[in-house]
Amino acid sequence: MFTDALLILAPLFLGFALKLQQRTLMTVIHLTVEALVYFILALLGLGLGQLDGLWAQLGRMAWQVALLVLALLLCNLLALRAWHYWQPMTLVDDNGRGVTHYRRLFLAALKPLAAVMAGVLAGQWLLPAVSWVDSVATWALMLLLFLIGLQLRNAGLSLRRLLMNRQGLGIALALAASSLVAGAVVAPWLALPWHDALALASGFGWYSLSGIVIGDALGPAWGGVAFLNDVLREIIALALIPLLITRRPALAIGYGGATAMDFTLPIIRSSGGLACVPVAIASGFLLSFVSPILMGLFLSMD
Repeated sequence: MFTDALLILAPLFLGFALKLQQRTLMTVIHLTVEALVYFILALLGLGLGQLDGLWAQLGRMAWQVALLVLALLLCNLLALRAWHYWQPMTLVDDNGRGVTHYRRLFLAALKPLAAVMAGVLAGQWLLPAVSWVDSVATWALMLLLFLIGLQLRNAGLSLRRLLMNRQGLGIALALAASSLVAGAVVAPWLALPWHDALALASGFGWYSLSGIVIGDALGPAWGGVAFLNDVLREIIALALIPLLITRRPALAIGYGGATAMDFTLPIIRSSGGLACVPVAIASGFLLSFVSPILMGLFLSMD
């Protein structure tokens, strides 16, 4: 399993090491990443659809997801609130706030679920049981991580500047540490070894990564749990950000996890103003970088 962890981490670091200049190439990479995400999610659904006794396991999966989401929500918000009181972040009102189309954001958050459901239905009724799903998903994930490494390296972001953003670094550390605490707490109820539960809690909202990595290591059912847990983080964050960001910016930015630098960034920007953007990017970047490292390390302990 340690070799598998290295295979997961190596593409990310390789991509991050390369510097590109062509804007057209970066556009192609962005479109390829988007297509790969939905392809990987469809493969995740296909693996779930071909799982023996899937419908009988759905009730247990729903309970596991609910337990994990609740534990992460409570631990994350408590830790982020503590960070807010220790290092309060004051927002300066600006006139550059735009209009956020909440309905469009919520519909976009449902697209990953639709991709997985399409795969589940195909696995149940259209395609015979196949053995190539895991290997294709692994190679697709490695390509995705390589391309995301390129995106992170070429986004005009200095790792030194991101690490020097005290608010972003503190929020990321609070979110990551409290997520691991939540994973350790629920491990007995999930009937998982502590290190597997910590891997499950280390997705930080990156559902296309966690679903495949956890599914490959622990089986399709746990991959489904990891995916649902992280996609629900994204959906809950969309609801919480407008409610919390003016009074508790650290809570609003932090709970979005890795999505704070991409999917939930528009709503952070429109609800909290320009002052929130560097913090959100720093926090989301650091969590995106550390998530595959933590998952790979914890799963290599099997």
